[in-house]
Formats: sequence, C-alpha cells, structure tokens
Amino acid sequence: MSQELAKRDTPEEREFSQKQEELSNLEMLLAQRGVGFDTVENDRIAKQAFFYSMEESMGMLLSFLRVLRIHRIGSQGIVISVLLALVLLGASATGAETFDEASAAYMRGDYAVAFESFRTIAEQGHARAQYNLGVMYGEGKGVPQDDVEAVRWYQQAAEQGHADAQFNLGWMSAKGRGVPQDDAEAVRWYRRAAEQDNAIAQYTLGVMYAEGRGVPQDDAEAVRWYRWAAEQGFADAQSNLGAMYGEGRGVPQDYVEAMRWYRWAAGQGLAEAQFNLGAMYAKGEGVSQDDAEAVRWYRRAAEQGLAEAQHNLGVMYSEGKGVSQDDVEAVIWYLRAAEQGFAEAQVNLGVMYAKGEGVSQDDAKAVRWYRRAAEQGFPDAQLKLGAMYYLGTGVSKDYVQAQKWVTLAASRFSSSERQLRDNVVQFRAEVASKMTPEQIAEAQRLAREWRPEQ
Repeated sequence: MSQELAKRDTPEEREFSQKQEELSNLEMLLAQRGVGFDTVENDRIAKQAFFYSMEESMGMLLSFLRVLRIHRIGSQGIVISVLLALVLLGASATGAETFDEASAAYMRGDYAVAFESFRTIAEQGHARAQYNLGVMYGEGKGVPQDDVEAVRWYQQAAEQGHADAQFNLGWMSAKGRGVPQDDAEAVRWYRRAAEQDNAIAQYTLGVMYAEGRGVPQDDAEAVRWYRWAAEQGFADAQSNLGAMYGEGRGVPQDYVEAMRWYRWAAGQGLAEAQFNLGAMYAKGEGVSQDDAEAVRWYRRAAEQGLAEAQHNLGVMYSEGKGVSQDDVEAVIWYLRAAEQGFAEAQVNLGVMYAKGEGVSQDDAKAVRWYRRAAEQGFPDAQLKLGAMYYLGTGVSKDYVQAQKWVTLAASRFSSSERQLRDNVVQFRAEVASKMTPEQIAEAQRLAREWRPEQ
C-alpha cells in the first residue's frame, strides 16, 4: 500500500496521503491521552462508543465502537445497543474555540467546565454540542444525571439530522429512559440514523426486525440491515449475518457464506464470531472438520471470557478432541464458564466432582453445581439433583425434594427427547413408590410453585 501511494504524484493524491497521516497521528494522540472505553452497564455486556470527528473539510470520522453482542439470534429477546459517551474534536467555524475548549475539558475529566461550554454552544443551535449535552446528562458528568434532560438535548440534535443523537433517542425509547418505553418510536429513530449510514443503527435496526420489536418480525429485512452494517466493517453485524446464513433465516442456508462473515468478525476480535467459527470447524459445516482448528478458535473466544467458548473448550479437553485429553484443564475451563452462570458448564463441573475427574471426588460440591444449573431450569441438572436427593449422596436423603426435581426435569425435556423423558417418568414413579400420598402432594406443590432463577 505504501509503495502504491508513493507512485502517485498528483496534488489530490498527496493531499489524501497527508490526511491519512494526520488521521493516524490523531489516533495515536487519543490513545496516549487514554481516551475511550469507559464501561456502562447494559443487560449482559457493557458497551460504549466514542466518535471523534476531524475538520469537516476532511469528511472523515474515527469511530471506536464496543457493541452489545448477540450470538444466538432470538434466544435472549431483543438486544439493544447503547451509545452513552462522546467527545468531538474540531468544530465548524462558529464557536470553534469554545467547542475545542469544551472538548479538551471533557478529555481531561473537567466535566463541569465542559458542560458549561457545551451548553453555551448548544443553546445557539450547535447540533454536536447538543448531542454532547445529552451524553453528559445521560451519564451524570458535570451535571446531575437526568434522562429527561438527556432526551431533550438528543431530540434537538436529532431533529437537525445528527445521526448519533437519533440513535441514542432510539435507545432511550427502547429502554424507556426519559420517555415512555416505545419500540415503534425506537425503530423510527434507529431508521433515521441508519439511513445516514450509521452502522450501529443499521445493526440495531436489524436486531429489531429479527426479534419483531417495534416492527413486524422479518428475517429478510433483518438480513438487509445487517448486511449494510457488515459491509461497513461492523463486526457484530458481520457475526449476526453469519448466523442468519448458518440458520437459513432471511436467506438460503449457506454454511460457506456463514463462515465468510464469521471469519471477518472473528478477525476483528469478536468473541462470539470466534466461538461460532470454532463450532463450524467442530461440526465440519462450511469447512473441513478440524478439531484442532475448533480448539484454536474456542480458545481465542474463551480467553476473552465468553462462557460458551470456555465450556466448549472444557469439553474438548475432557474428550481429548483437538488437544491431549486433560481432565484438570477441562475443570479449569468448566469452572470459568460455570462461575458466569453457564448451566451446561455447571452440570459438567458437577459431574467432574461426582466422578473425581480432574478434581478430588466431592459429592457435596457436585450437588452444589447441579443445584445452580437446576435453579436455572436446566433439565439434566434437575434430574441429577433429584437423583442425589433420592440416593442421599452429597445431601441428606429427601424423597420430596427428589420427586420435585425429577418432576420438573420430566416437564422440561422436549418432544425430540421422548426416550429420555420416558426414562425420567419411570424414575419419578420409582421415587413415588417410596412416598406417602401426603409427600407426593407436597412434592407436586413445590414443583408447581418453582420458578427459574433469572
């Protein structure tokens, strides 16, 4: 690339090269100042985005985006991203000095000064300052936190066409912060931002269509918006587009195309895409089956803390697939996933304690891990916990508790698991044969009143 640029000798090419260098220098400056990536709690994963614009004559935007990610479309309800921080460098000619001073104050953490400066400009109709005021009210930086005021300033900027303000208004409507919760209103603002090529809005609009929130559910429309964001390099959209191809939702099923989009996202470090790549290699979908390659991608995602990847990596060590069989290593990865609440890992960790594989045999710890998964509604854990109560292993023998958990397990196995369910029903009858009618009634009551932990 550098050699190709060096051969160009027009004034336009030299100017473009100079602007690229200026952009690179700005990135370095921002990194040295430690700008970016405060965490903001939002559902399962924190997400923050910072946009820094160069002079308007450059027409260039540096976007640092960390996005709430989904890797099982449709399994967790709508996933809505939140954009809650912004510092803009540079301004239009009007009020440029005050804007620069406000930006500098924000960057050094002098939020009270930044707030007053941004407000002065915002009251003159400056859209980016209005947006920044919304951010500061939303975060409570330099001013008491106030969602209503945040919405008011976002609204003013959004009506002037500020895409990030439009996106944030959509998020506020989706979450019911500062305004009544309204998915249709959220979609309206997401769409306005998306039509300006705002990648995070395009991605989120795709999610809304995939989940049928604020719009009729439409996989084809979800694919369309994911694709637009994905083609801008937005990793989460690339991953979701891969999932749509993998599941044949909105497009014909195509594992090769799914692999292509997963690979793009995985190359940007997106853990969910790395996990999905590992799964594709493990199953041989869209690529030759390769356990070692599956392990490699699972590991990259697991080391970022993705519980599903940690669990699968544990399975690979337990079964000796793609790596040397190693129960101790399996336990290490199961434990990491289990501590995040991943039910399958909790069950497998319980099994390791029950058998004494990779750890000292300990029935009480097996019960503890089975219980944590059972309380989430995982049927295999409920069955195992019921068996422990029935046998009095790791816990005092208790037929009522045994019947309760086995009853719950029987009710949660799917129709495709008919043989397993039939076996559970037989076990339940065996437990009931040792109980009085009063005990059976109590167990049934406990099962009816049980609710999974959230």
